[in-house]
This record gives sequence, C-alpha cells and structure tokens, in this order.
Amino acid sequence: MSISHTLISQLVTLALDEDLNYQSAEQGDITAQLIPQAEQANAKVITREDCIFCGKDLIIEVFKQVDPSVVVNICVNDGDFVSANSTLFTASGSARAILTAERTALNFVQTLSGTATTTAHYVKELSGTSTQLLDTRKTIPGLRALQKYAVKCGGGANHRIGLFDAFLIKENHIAACGGINNAVTQAKLNHADKPIEVEVESFDELEQAINAGADIIMLDNFNPEQIRQAVSITNKRAKLEVSGNMTLETLKAYSQAGVDFISSGALTKNLQSIDLSMRFE
Repeated sequence: MSISHTLISQLVTLALDEDLNYQSAEQGDITAQLIPQAEQANAKVITREDCIFCGKDLIIEVFKQVDPSVVVNICVNDGDFVSANSTLFTASGSARAILTAERTALNFVQTLSGTATTTAHYVKELSGTSTQLLDTRKTIPGLRALQKYAVKCGGGANHRIGLFDAFLIKENHIAACGGINNAVTQAKLNHADKPIEVEVESFDELEQAINAGADIIMLDNFNPEQIRQAVSITNKRAKLEVSGNMTLETLKAYSQAGVDFISSGALTKNLQSIDLSMRFE
C-alpha cells in the first residue's frame, strides 16, 4: 500500500491550518514572528527511543508548504529500525519557518512511527509461525491511509481498507439478512469478485460459514483450545482469522493454534507515540 501525494498534501494543509488559522485575519505563527525575518538556523530531529521510522513524505510536504526554501535532509527511510538518540532528519533555512513547521512534522512522524513500532513488536512475537498480522478499521479518523501504511512499514499487513473492498459479515448483518447462508449468498450475487469474510461465535456458526462458501472466517473471542478445534473442523476449507483482545502476551498461543491471520485494533487505536525532539545546532 502506498499513499498518494494528493492525500498527503491535503492532510498536511489541514494540519497546518490547525496551527496557523489560514481562514482568519488572525493567522500565522506569532511566536516565530519574534525572530528576525532574515535569521537562519540549522536544526536536527532525534528520536529519544528505539523505533521503526515512518513519515518521510509527510516531513518533506510540511516543510515544502511552510517554506520551500528550507533544505530538509531525511537520514532514514520508512520502515528502518532507528536506535535511541539517532538523527531522523535535519532542516536548514529560515529559523521562523523551521519552528513553524516543527510540531506538525513531528506530530505526523511520532504518530506513524508509533504505529509502525507497535506493529513490529507484534510481528516479532509471531516469528516462527505462519500466522500473518493484520490491522483493522479502528483508525484515527482521516488518517487511515497513513496508519495502514505505517502498519506495513512495521511488517504487518492490511485487512480491508474500508467498507468497499471486502465483505465482513458480522453478527448484526447475519441477523438482518436472516442467517449466514443468506448473507453469503447475497454477497456473491452482489460482488462475486470481492472476498467474503464471516465472523462466527460458535462451532455451529463455523460450520454454517464453511458450508455457505465463506473465503475467510473470523473466530471471535475463541480461546486457543477452541481455535485448535476450529482449525480441525475447517480442514483448510477456508482461511481462519482470530480477533478480539489480542495482546503481545497472548499472540503466540493463538498463532500456535494454527490460524492464518490475527487481526488487532491495538496497532492503530492504542497509540504509543514516539518521543522526538528538535534542537537548533
């Protein structure tokens, strides 16, 4: 998954507007305006903790929109492991512009690097298994594309991007459609080219989903022993996914039970931002 430059530009504009109040007569960075206009500066941004870096294109776009004459040098690439106290990027040019751009650039990087780093911790726990880690739609509104890109930078994979690219038939859909078979049958009629996933809460529903022809079956809040039984029942007739309160401590047990996918909303909603700092040299 890549992020379009158009989206990056739009998100950066919105973020800068929060700081600079473009739509009002009272606009701009009034604190930076205390600095002489001709004052030049060299700045560097470091990470105070180990992380997986993500956000290169956002940094470039932020400084471009604030002042394209500022020279930005990114020292690492998206997806790189970076140790504490390492330099992520430098900026040279107008002191006013650098200070105005600082927080917006760092907000994007600390958020996306936090998502990528958390994902990398989860992926590490799954090493030695065939289970693939997936994200969910539990993202910060407006930042889904960025966060899902960060998940990939951390070694995870994307579940569906939105409500348009795959079916996920859950409890309420099943009730409203009159059963699992009805829901799956209608899904095939509506969009035969889209993957169909069904969430189940019991072995009986598992059998129904298999017989209906679901491509993927999500086992909701099954324990590891129940998952082993589900793997045996399914016998590779569908892919199996586990979801629901996945933690670093429980991942291994669930993956060793034999599921194809583990999805976790914690990657994008339980955000642990990375501690970053900018200093003038």
